[in-house]
Amino acid sequence: MTAARDFLVRAQDDSSEAAHAAWAVMCELVFDNDRRREVADAVGLSFGRTRALRRLVGGPLSMGELASALDIDAPNATTVVDDLERLGLVRRRPHPTDRRAKLVELTRKGKDVARQANAVLGRPPSALAALEPADLETLVRILAPLRRRS
Repeated sequence: MTAARDFLVRAQDDSSEAAHAAWAVMCELVFDNDRRREVADAVGLSFGRTRALRRLVGGPLSMGELASALDIDAPNATTVVDDLERLGLVRRRPHPTDRRAKLVELTRKGKDVARQANAVLGRPPSALAALEPADLETLVRILAPLRRRS
């Protein structure tokens, strides 16, 4: 049993501590560095660069919007986009209403790489896939109300 699960068992009577423990278990599963390496290996880019491509799947973003979506500063976003542009994965184009801004969009090659990354990340981790169907149904029922609505 992991430390997070041990904590969860001890924290059953305190909902705040139980929420912390549940979050720790979820983070352990979601932020697994092996998954990030798997994505990086599959597409031949760092996970950070791949993350930028995945943010652009929904459509072009200004440099500022991309920096905000990635939670990085503007100079770092410029470096990321420069690298991705050099690899032929994104292109910059003028913003239609703001002459000072540039939009960043995926190229066909960039869309393919983003699709590959999403395919890797879309596969459930083996620990999750190993759960019994009834447990998975319960987990979905519990997590569904927590899903961010946009």
